Amino acid sequence: MSRVIALLAVGAAVYARMGCAQEVHSHPVPEKLGTVTFATSCAPSVTHEFERAVALLHSFAYTASEQAFREVSAADPSCAMAHWGVAMSYFHQLWSPPDAVELSKGDAEIEQAGRLEVRSERERQFIAALAAYYRDSDELSHLVRAKAYADAMRAAAVSNPTDTETQVFYALSLIATAPPADRSHANQKHAAAILEPIYRENPDHPGAAHYLIHAYDSAELAPRGLAAARAYSKIAPSAPHALHMPSHIFTRLGLWDESIASNVAARAAAHTQGDQGEELHAMDYLVYAYLQRGRQAEAEQVVAALRPMGGLLGSDFKVGYAATVMPVRLAMERRNWDAAVALQPLPESAPHVAAVVFWARAVANARAGRPQAANDDIERLETARQQLQSADNDYWATQVDVLLKEARAWQAAASAHAEEAIRRLRQAAQQEDAVEKLPVTPGPIIPAREQLGDLLLTLNRPQQALQEYRAALVAAPGRRGALTGAARAADLVGDTRTASRMRALMPD
Repeated sequence: MSRVIALLAVGAAVYARMGCAQEVHSHPVPEKLGTVTFATSCAPSVTHEFERAVALLHSFAYTASEQAFREVSAADPSCAMAHWGVAMSYFHQLWSPPDAVELSKGDAEIEQAGRLEVRSERERQFIAALAAYYRDSDELSHLVRAKAYADAMRAAAVSNPTDTETQVFYALSLIATAPPADRSHANQKHAAAILEPIYRENPDHPGAAHYLIHAYDSAELAPRGLAAARAYSKIAPSAPHALHMPSHIFTRLGLWDESIASNVAARAAAHTQGDQGEELHAMDYLVYAYLQRGRQAEAEQVVAALRPMGGLLGSDFKVGYAATVMPVRLAMERRNWDAAVALQPLPESAPHVAAVVFWARAVANARAGRPQAANDDIERLETARQQLQSADNDYWATQVDVLLKEARAWQAAASAHAEEAIRRLRQAAQQEDAVEKLPVTPGPIIPAREQLGDLLLTLNRPQQALQEYRAALVAAPGRRGALTGAARAADLVGDTRTASRMRALMPD
């Protein structure tokens, strides 16, 4: 029988955010993480807590999930699946790969799970699949091991066609191993085909709703994800990530007010729970949405909140990326070139995190009429690209290569080499269009195709610029820069109807 996960108290701030008046002596709001049923051969006394830990895992509350699984293990030392759960809490499938410490811890936990007696073949399959990921981590890449895990989960799914958790975890593995360059979204569609009937039958399941949002997080599929997006925050409101995730679909569809509301709630909940990574992730999406909505002062306030946080390091990818990219977004979308030039990478930043700052400084110097001043940062971008290629980090090497082409394009434009600038930006746009973004970001700082429209507009080629802006808006509906540029280009070619339509899509 399904069990509704409703156990502990959440903070008063979250309660207030939910709009519930609370008397001084009334009971706090119960924890709500959704409904999970996960049969195991562990002691019946730990079933409730085990399922709570799985629910936390489904909402990417990894630290809380690890602690919950450890408590299950302490209560039932014979529970092999508790060790599986701890190891899963280090395997952040849609974020950055585990670092060396996390790999060591996860490997130890899954080895311990394998040493304990397990009476269920299904549980053995879960453990073996995760062992395939942790095995030979010093020799095999994250992607190779993630595919080995997905293959093992596929076999488990075939063996257990009616088991919800097996199917849901297999669907997540499909999304996590989807090739970024596959614009057919075959893996995502396969995952959605698994998840949709599960979600219909289990509308309170946090994983089904959550992973449907991820499956549909693309320009092509986003409209299909709207129902799950609007449901997930109600399924698991105690998880900050569940409050944030709907904004992935809202961002894809240009629903800025809904994205803002989602991330205001997620930011507050994450702050209350001390989850800095999730707080910063929500703040990045919030800055993005505020800027598209034209609420610049509020975007500035969010960026200003980084200063008192202090001690932020680029070595933690989720923290480092968000904290780096927010001030870059603010400066570049506002075309505040002086502010952009003054930006600095966080200490210990990975090459693909620091590259965002190098790009901003190079482009800002070029667009401010100082093309030679961009040289050093262009060299830094080239070095970052080479470092990523040497590390076989193909996805981020491609993303940095796009930034490099953009920087060189604006430098060429500032040096009066218009055709070279157009060629480089067009190459960057084609390269960017061919690869999906990762969930860590709402999107590029300024999409390459939108920049191409900007360049063509500065070169007094409004008809070509309008074509590029329109293409940019197909990929990223509602982006304010593209709408503004399209309206200006339409004015210049005398297309008053298009100009009016573009301006109508920009709320005051």
